[in-house]
Amino acid sequence: MKIQFDKIHAAPKPFETGIEGIRFQGNLKKSGYHLVELDGVIAGDIVLECDRCGQSYNHALKSKLKLSLSDQVCKDKEDLDIIEFLDGVIDITYILEGEINAQKTSYHYCPQCDNSEIDFEIEF
Repeated sequence: MKIQFDKIHAAPKPFETGIEGIRFQGNLKKSGYHLVELDGVIAGDIVLECDRCGQSYNHALKSKLKLSLSDQVCKDKEDLDIIEFLDGVIDITYILEGEINAQKTSYHYCPQCDNSEIDFEIEF
């Protein structure tokens, strides 16, 4: 889902999209001449791999996401939650894919390993 940066105004513009069974919905609103504020929620089931036993498992994902979006290069290094869309088009699907990949590359334990106190080692 792509939205032209110039189509966003001070009044919140709702959006909703999804991929791989994960929904992303929220609002976009202009917060400055070259800034748009994204306030959304990502929810759905994601398949993760346990970093302890290697088994795949479903994880219920529900998280809030607040970002600043810009249509120009930002020189302000204080705001690390900013994404630059230099072509003037906000790509909501790109943001969702990035958040899904960030979840998948984080360190995870399946419910069985998370509740286990036993030392664990597998020989291959």
